[in-house]
Amino acid sequence: MRALKGRLDRSLTAQAVVIFPLGVGIAALFRRDEHPVWWVVQGAFYSAIAFTFVAMQRRRAARAAGTGPRTVAELQRKIRHREVPRQPEERATMRRLVAGQLGQMERGGRWLPYWLGLMGLIAVGMLALGAVNGSLVFPLLFAVGVIGFCSWALWMRRRTLDRYRYMRSALHS
Repeated sequence: MRALKGRLDRSLTAQAVVIFPLGVGIAALFRRDEHPVWWVVQGAFYSAIAFTFVAMQRRRAARAAGTGPRTVAELQRKIRHREVPRQPEERATMRRLVAGQLGQMERGGRWLPYWLGLMGLIAVGMLALGAVNGSLVFPLLFAVGVIGFCSWALWMRRRTLDRYRYMRSALHS
């Protein structure tokens, strides 16, 4: 399991191989009446969008850190495991990466209340539509899912910020 997780951390191709069946499954779940070939086409389309997004994000982080995308993946793994590098050039690269990622997350934090408000409005709107239609099962499940997703996103954000702040302080000392 550890080897698989390491491979997924380093390889965009491995991530695409995982995303493709998920895209096919999502297409099959929401488009049951269509032909399975369309599920595969839609899964490939969703995979291409996700792959492009992840590759652009990794390239942007690599450019900000002044290194290659593979090095960024390895540095991110070290950040997750709180491993402080010993070599001065690797420390400098990690310092730039942490500063860039931390700044990006702090700037993005300004939009967090708006995002949470929008998700809340969507959940309340679904509940209102369910009340009007007389069926509250799906809207209640959707609202619980939205609350769970938002809670998970906030928890992951806090955890990531803690890791970056720890690494910033460890690199400066």
